[in-house]
Amino acid sequence: MSQPPLRDRPTVRVLLFDPDDRLLLMKGRLPGAPDGPAAWFTVGGGAEPGETVLEAAVREVREETGFDDVAFGPVIWRREGPLALSSGEVVMFREHYIVARCAGGEPSRDGWEDLERQLVDDLRWWSLAELAACEERVYPQGLADRLPDVLAGRHPPEPLAIPWA
Repeated sequence: MSQPPLRDRPTVRVLLFDPDDRLLLMKGRLPGAPDGPAAWFTVGGGAEPGETVLEAAVREVREETGFDDVAFGPVIWRREGPLALSSGEVVMFREHYIVARCAGGEPSRDGWEDLERQLVDDLRWWSLAELAACEERVYPQGLADRLPDVLAGRHPPEPLAIPWA
């Protein structure tokens, strides 16, 4: 007997830049592997029922950084793959990467949920040079190589599919 298809989890990932073209990344572990290795990743999370990608991006940036004055641009990439939630359920993450800019500054963790506090170890701004030299795991893979076009404002007319693994 075949397995039923995985439940979809629409997700937004935000490429949040400050005026110095630095990208905000979080370092943490997966909910399905809280004792596993940490990696750097963009701000974002799951869309709530009925939420658009933009609405989810606005909410996630506010909750994870405290930043309210953010200019959102287009969705430029899409990525999808299976991943376990903290409940153990494996779902199909359907990520939408959206470009955004803000004034920068120190992000606030006041809006974080308990699970985020447990799983996220660090939150900081990265220059392209720092990211390119980083030897730690960063998601999505190849992020530093994709950013020059993003920083130059060269966005694809339709979101590009980027690899999950």
